[in-house]
Amino acid sequence: MIRTSLAFFLAASLMGAAAHAQTVEVKDAWARSTVPGQKASGAFMKLTAREGTRLVGASSPVAGVTEVHEMKMEGDIMRMRAIAGLDLPAGQTVELKPGGYHVMLLDLKTALRKDSSIPLTLVFKDAKGVESKVELSLPVLGMAPGSAAHGGHGKH
Repeated sequence: MIRTSLAFFLAASLMGAAAHAQTVEVKDAWARSTVPGQKASGAFMKLTAREGTRLVGASSPVAGVTEVHEMKMEGDIMRMRAIAGLDLPAGQTVELKPGGYHVMLLDLKTALRKDSSIPLTLVFKDAKGVESKVELSLPVLGMAPGSAAHGGHGKH
């Protein structure tokens, strides 16, 4: 079952990356599983843009609201907030991960079951203001691929 999940994860990640490889490469994309009644989760991935661009939004039919978020320490308190966009410098990989930048899925319409998948659309804007989208199918996992612990995303 783990091999099947990993194979599905790799295929989904590569499929998404191929859909928009000319502008932004998407790798290691996944969403965190939830329990029934949980109304929020996160989606994580690595983004590499060929030219400077910004991640300016996201959407998914499984969530009532989908936002680009950041988590950061402010004094002794970890704060999470929506941001208008995330810069993707040319040729540099920007990681969306638990405890850092991520895509927040709010007002979930159903539980995200481990070993299933969800659709996610990412919206980018280049330096000229031209908007583009990439459609992904993210595997739903209980924890980050290759991780022994869940990391800092927690319940929110």
